[in-house]
Amino acid sequence: MRIGTYNMVNQIYGSKNTKKSSSVNGTGYASFKDEVTFSSMGKDMQVAKNALANVPDVRESKVNDIKARIQNGTYNVSSEAFADKLISAYKAKSI
Repeated sequence: MRIGTYNMVNQIYGSKNTKKSSSVNGTGYASFKDEVTFSSMGKDMQVAKNALANVPDVRESKVNDIKARIQNGTYNVSSEAFADKLISAYKAKSI
């Protein structure tokens, strides 16, 4: 591609959306720079992702407490509460 052809294309489309840097190697021809920006929402999501990476998936203290209660025989489940939650879950999925 000839430089003259590039100049004609540049005149047709214009260079409104591009930023020119200073001349390169003293040749007088400008180079174009790419620019990337992130929204504040994207930055916030990255901070949240990093915070969640440090949090364990399982609450070990809760699990260990329930295991100890089961082994001691002191862990009781109300049959009515279990039935209510089971029916609620069924209704939620069937809607």
